[in-house]
Amino acid sequence: MAQQLPPFTDDKSVCLDTKTNQEVIRLQTEFPSNIWKDSSAFTSNIATRILEFDQTYGKKMEELKDELREMIIAPTNDPTEKVGLINSLCRLGVSYHFVTEIEEQLTQIFESQPYLSDDNDYDLYTVALMFRVLRQHGYNMSCDNFNKFKDSDGKFKEILTSDAKGMLSLYEAAHLRRHGEDILEEALVFSKVHLQFLAEKSSLNVAKQIMDALEMPLHKGMPRLEARKYISFYQVDDSRNHTLLLFAKLDFNRLQLLHQQELSHLSSWWKILNLPSKLPYIRDRLMEAYLSVVTVYFEPCYSRARLILCKLTKVITFIDDTFDSYGTFEELQLFTHAVQRWDISALDELPDYMKIVYSALLNTFDEISEDLTEEEISYKVSYMKNAMKEIVTVYFVEAEWLNQNYVPPFDEYMRNGSISVGMFMFTAATFLGMREENAFEWLQTGPKILRAAYFIARGRNDLMNHKFDLARAHGACSVECYMNEYGLTTKETIEKLNTMFENAWKDINEANYKANNCVNGDPPSS
Repeated sequence: MAQQLPPFTDDKSVCLDTKTNQEVIRLQTEFPSNIWKDSSAFTSNIATRILEFDQTYGKKMEELKDELREMIIAPTNDPTEKVGLINSLCRLGVSYHFVTEIEEQLTQIFESQPYLSDDNDYDLYTVALMFRVLRQHGYNMSCDNFNKFKDSDGKFKEILTSDAKGMLSLYEAAHLRRHGEDILEEALVFSKVHLQFLAEKSSLNVAKQIMDALEMPLHKGMPRLEARKYISFYQVDDSRNHTLLLFAKLDFNRLQLLHQQELSHLSSWWKILNLPSKLPYIRDRLMEAYLSVVTVYFEPCYSRARLILCKLTKVITFIDDTFDSYGTFEELQLFTHAVQRWDISALDELPDYMKIVYSALLNTFDEISEDLTEEEISYKVSYMKNAMKEIVTVYFVEAEWLNQNYVPPFDEYMRNGSISVGMFMFTAATFLGMREENAFEWLQTGPKILRAAYFIARGRNDLMNHKFDLARAHGACSVECYMNEYGLTTKETIEKLNTMFENAWKDINEANYKANNCVNGDPPSS
């Protein structure tokens, strides 16, 4: 039976080693308390609420969906109107209902491209909107479309600075830039500077859109949160489509009920594990873990995948906390060996509190295996076990660095840190509950789009945690590694890292073009 861990003191935790009976001093990481301990307020009677919603609105939603489908496929003489509708469908979070129809329409529009002729009179808003929507869907739109908005000196025309709607559209489009697209680099700086002034002169609705975009551009935002925000903006837009607005609201509420039902299941699972009381050093963050999962895929068809991914996310989190916040170097070495063995008999080698961690790891994988078909188990679970072994191994590498007071070169740190941030494990787990035949084979190629995403995740994580880490014993992070290697100040290092992040986003944008031009929706081979 696992021992009861002692309470933490101000800056350390003291307990007895179960094998040597000697006092062990452990480092403490104080996490803020969990504000979501009781989720019953929005998960109670969820099955009944879903049934009532479907009985009340189910038929109406199907009717609205049919109307919208007809709008999408209806012939039009002006492709910009069709792209405007598709943009609204995407931003309101309902485009997943019409994937085939949208792709067919955009393909026709891209291949005809009558709007690209030099004599068209499309304004900045329209050109930037067409560019962004088509690029977001993987079409190779040329940034030369924006040359018409430059003057004879090669600068963007000053008259554009009074067009809030156009400048916001240009700003959002510029985030789809790739390497070497200088005009979009200029567009981003130009629009960003002037939008800050335009916000002060615009209506409350437009000003709020501008400020939200400056804080988090659409291309980098979380789809569910972006959809919720855009519903509020769209409903006061004079050009709104009432059918689309009603459908978007009903669909958002219906999906929210499904997400609450999933959270209810996960809350029961987490309560049964009861790890926060057994391991008081870990983060009790189920709600935040689930939110991170919803950012990956929110659609109803991925319900099973979300449940699996959230459970594995929690496993990664409490193992990470064990390495960062409690385990001694010797204990972490034992745990790493146990994970490599992946056998219940390895429990005998571990201290009591680690037996709880190790058992939860093995049991969660066993539970997930029971939810998968025999075909999926044969290769998916095996792949995930290897991914878990890899992340524990890199956790231990960081523990070794801390134990040796070693600050690695920046590139060495990032190679290890891109895995330890959990993104590779997270990506692999994302596919575990999906029926993607070649997803794991694609992951093994180390695609450029994922390498770029992991670099951003590791670096951004370090920037957010840097001040927090300075107040506790911790291993080196990317900020310190870069400062140490190149002799820069913190400010200079942060500027360098932010430039690297933007270049990584360009890698993602380039790979996204390839991904969306694959046959049958297969992942890219790059």
